[in-house]
Amino acid sequence: MRVLLTGGAGFIGRHVLGELLKRGHDVCVMDSLRPDVHRDANAWKPPAGVEFHVADMRDRDALDRAVVGNDAVIHLAAKVGLGVDVGDMPDYASTNDAGTAELLAAMARANVMRLTLASSMVVYGEGLGRCPEHGAVTPAPRNAASLAAGKFEPPCPVCGRRLETALVCENAPLDPRNAYASSKVAQEYYAANWARSTGGAVAALRYHNVYGPGMPRDTPYAGVAAIFTSALRRGEAPKVFEDGRQRRDFVHVRDVASATVIACENHNTGMRAFNVGSGTPRTVGEMAAALAQALNGHRPQVTGQFRLGDVRHITADSSRLRAELKWTPRVDFADGMMELARQ
Repeated sequence: MRVLLTGGAGFIGRHVLGELLKRGHDVCVMDSLRPDVHRDANAWKPPAGVEFHVADMRDRDALDRAVVGNDAVIHLAAKVGLGVDVGDMPDYASTNDAGTAELLAAMARANVMRLTLASSMVVYGEGLGRCPEHGAVTPAPRNAASLAAGKFEPPCPVCGRRLETALVCENAPLDPRNAYASSKVAQEYYAANWARSTGGAVAALRYHNVYGPGMPRDTPYAGVAAIFTSALRRGEAPKVFEDGRQRRDFVHVRDVASATVIACENHNTGMRAFNVGSGTPRTVGEMAAALAQALNGHRPQVTGQFRLGDVRHITADSSRLRAELKWTPRVDFADGMMELARQ
């Protein structure tokens, strides 16, 4: 296939590009090289034979030139991060939502009918918890007073009791709790509208906490793994927020890239969401400890600090992707942490 890859110069995008080329696809890349994502915009050059458009997703003429002639689109381009500051909202809405709407309109004009969309596990908010009395429930939002008092676990919204964590499947209610999450939900809804209107196919991949080689360091958009490794390389202890027991699913970027390309190749009917995770939940503290051991650095320091926009636990069930698209994650957590530490 000939595939347009948006955001192809980014962290995940470069790995997806490599996977596409390895699997014999013809690739066109579009990326704005915006400086808040790319510290050195001139550091990346496309591989030989890869067409490259430097343009913003909201540029209609540039989109029309990039989209035409492709069989499918993989859409990774986005403003990432938490979006905790209310002042960030317009940029998330414009970059992510308006940009995606412009892409979908361009695809309709060019009759390109297959889209693989990079979504995120943040669309679930706190996901699901299990109350001993009320069963599976959406956890109540955490508040600043409780967090400041060290009460990090979100309570049952009905009785206030502590919840057991539970895996979240794709049909769970969406509950975005920051600007970035809201923009990802909007992208999915726009894509679903497009699919219904045109008969196109959308695979919305809800990535979990992606890590691996090439992860950006010391930027507002770096993952927690990059923040920890940067601290360790400076000879500092990695600082772990809350009590370090926040549960996540850390998935290697090569596994994410393979899932993305497999979805692009195989999903061809309607709108379908897929969780993309390793299948093995771990705590943030465990990740910090693994990186400290790999780098022979200081033990993690649990600070009790918090960010109101953070979720406590989010670990989802990725069995749909495994069953329907025959994808399997291959990078072991310990091996991935060691690789990340050595990059």
